[in-house]
Amino acid sequence: MSSGPGADSAPAPTAHDSPPTPKRSSMFSSLKVRNYRLFFLGQVVSNTGTWMQRIAQDWLVLSLTGSSTAVGVTTALQFLPMLLFGLYGGVLVDRLRKRPALLVTQSAMGLTALGLAVLTLSGQVQVWHVYVAAFAVGLATVVDNPARQSFVSELVGPDQLQNAVSLNSANFQSARLVGPAVAGLMITGVGTGWAFLANGLSFVAPLTGLLLMRTRDLHAVERAPRGKGQLREGLRYVAGRPELIWTIVLAGFVSTFGFNFPVYLSAFANDVFKSGAGSYSLFNTLMAVGSLAGALLAARRGTARMRVLIAGAVAFGTMEIVAALAPSLWLFALFMAPIGMFGMTVNVTANSSIQMTTDPAMRGRVMALYMMVFMGGAPLGAPIAGWITDAYGVRAGLAAGGVISAVAAVSIALVLARVGNLRLTVCWRRGHPQVRFVPREREQLATVA
Repeated sequence: MSSGPGADSAPAPTAHDSPPTPKRSSMFSSLKVRNYRLFFLGQVVSNTGTWMQRIAQDWLVLSLTGSSTAVGVTTALQFLPMLLFGLYGGVLVDRLRKRPALLVTQSAMGLTALGLAVLTLSGQVQVWHVYVAAFAVGLATVVDNPARQSFVSELVGPDQLQNAVSLNSANFQSARLVGPAVAGLMITGVGTGWAFLANGLSFVAPLTGLLLMRTRDLHAVERAPRGKGQLREGLRYVAGRPELIWTIVLAGFVSTFGFNFPVYLSAFANDVFKSGAGSYSLFNTLMAVGSLAGALLAARRGTARMRVLIAGAVAFGTMEIVAALAPSLWLFALFMAPIGMFGMTVNVTANSSIQMTTDPAMRGRVMALYMMVFMGGAPLGAPIAGWITDAYGVRAGLAAGGVISAVAAVSIALVLARVGNLRLTVCWRRGHPQVRFVPREREQLATVA
């Protein structure tokens, strides 16, 4: 994701200099906005509950079935609606007011969690109940995700948008530090049902925050009128913007094949190291530490460049390959932090760049397409990862995901270099290696001079 065509973004062949980016602000500057503070705090609580449910859900399915494939199917069902209906959700989001839409979707997800809690605590839960709950959450996410993503611009305005997007990711990863740890304690202490109950109750926080917001302080965004052809209009818009296309393609490869952690980490804890739910939550917690660091670095960096996205994807894939070979639990756990950091670099850079370069009237549709690819890749990748894990072992599955992520990043970098008439150069600056795409014309002029 880049802030525009250029040597560091997905360039048009005739442009090499990125347009001006907003002035860099402090790491937490967007929290000065009252409405965004309410949104941020509500999401901290809700995201913590969401992570608790994710850990509990994966462990419950594994306990009920003993199959990594079943865990993959659960993940697939949760993200399948985004793959099937994500673009239509984007059309709705561009038409609707974001705050009322979020009140509906957040309520639906909270009620689903409470229903699953009742089934689990009563001892009646079966694996198909978890499948249905995962699919129901996925349906709500079709509207909730693009609405939450695009609502940020209405909360903070364009000047603080990049900072707020990065802090949203930091928010999510901060909750990820707490959620898995608490979920591990609950699973081993009182059972998975209490984690589902906690998640259901956690939605009170974002709902309260949405109700307390001052509507007069929201930044007005023109809503798309109801009409025919709006889905095609959004696709044509993306098709004409190479900086959007290549960012979405790379994010899709990384998400589909590299982000299948519910399958990989549960299998490493249960089958490879035979260490139980405590280690599973530890792996997730350490990965969250790295992810939080990656999100905060993105908030401080203040720019979203294609070279950062590509380098992050290559490093992410490489770390997965190395982690797959780790002989001991503690060495494997050590790699979770850098995997999380580089994975979050890909996520935040892609997300913020797309939002910064998209027309506000199109943002719902473009973000829905991005989220459909980024999140909707799971229905394709998770069962494949589960099958490889069951057939050849989880080490082979994790390594395969890393190889595909790294190869996709390098391939897209080469394509962009060729299309943009660029050349990859490596130089040293202030004692550190710097990788850049340099226009061949500029290089030729320097040679002539």
